Amino acid sequence: MVQPDWASLTLGVFVCQACSLLHRSIPHISRVKSVQDTWDASEVELMAAMGNTAAKAKYEQKVPAFYYRPTHTDCKLLREQWIRAKYERNEFEFIEKQEPYSAGYREGFLWKRGRDNGQFLSRKFILSEREGALKYFNKQDARDPKAVMKIETLNATFQPAKIGNPCGLQITYLKDNSTRNIFVYHSDAKEMVDWFNAIRAARFHYLQVAFPGASDEELVPKLTRNFMKEGFMEKTGPKHTEGFKKRWFTMDDRRLMYFKDPLDAYARGEVFIGSKENSYTVLSGLPPSTQGYHWNHGITIVTPDRKFLFACETEAEQRDWIAAFQRVINRPMRPQEYAGVKKRAHFFLFCF
Repeated sequence: MVQPDWASLTLGVFVCQACSLLHRSIPHISRVKSVQDTWDASEVELMAAMGNTAAKAKYEQKVPAFYYRPTHTDCKLLREQWIRAKYERNEFEFIEKQEPYSAGYREGFLWKRGRDNGQFLSRKFILSEREGALKYFNKQDARDPKAVMKIETLNATFQPAKIGNPCGLQITYLKDNSTRNIFVYHSDAKEMVDWFNAIRAARFHYLQVAFPGASDEELVPKLTRNFMKEGFMEKTGPKHTEGFKKRWFTMDDRRLMYFKDPLDAYARGEVFIGSKENSYTVLSGLPPSTQGYHWNHGITIVTPDRKFLFACETEAEQRDWIAAFQRVINRPMRPQEYAGVKKRAHFFLFCF
């Protein structure tokens, strides 16, 4: 276990290097000091009196099961708002402060990227657990929503780099059995994180009804998910005689989707990645007769029906993609995934 190099003298907790930078951004709440500095007796006594265990018992005493607890790999926005929620706003000491994301209903305006023109425009959003849906409206006074996203298939993941905004959130849902992406942000970081946790709360309560015997520990991992891997690769068509084209790929659990642009609303195609028990394998390289690729680091995915060919720009990207595919293939399929195969198996459109 790595020993922390920093401490918050005002809060009485030890923090890592990354979190120390976030604590410095709220100096009225947290005063940070290196453990390598000289400490006087009063500072040592303060740390001994509190400590991380006691601080957690105080500041995290009422964290809802659905509330997202960020890790060191999450974006800055999530980590900073977690710190502010605990120490600045005391949200987990007073349940009434959790109303923005726990009430079962949320309404407000978010900047949404247009599907066709790529412009971000203000749109009204309503999340209703009672209706089991997240809706948005193109006009403030519109009676009918532009889209209705069922909580059953809803997912949200922060994508600040891809969207180009520190508060950028990607929301996905199923529409006509295909994945639909929408990209939103808000200028206020707390507002965006509240929306994210409101979606998680709605998903949590939906799953509690759908799976009444499941524990919180079983349900929480199913609330939202980050994509396993994203990035550009080249692909070719089913006959392997077409030229390779550069596309943006997203690995969402067992679904590999590709897009012409990272911010496309719909995938151009999708393939289901099964398990090794079902004769799925991933290989480094391309068949010897393959032509038309520009990037030299190939990947072949073998399925019961055919082979899919991809090419990566660098060896590191090839290695990372193979590792992602291998993690999925090595994992046995769940019963509900077999049902999904019947609906979606090997659906792969080769639109260039």
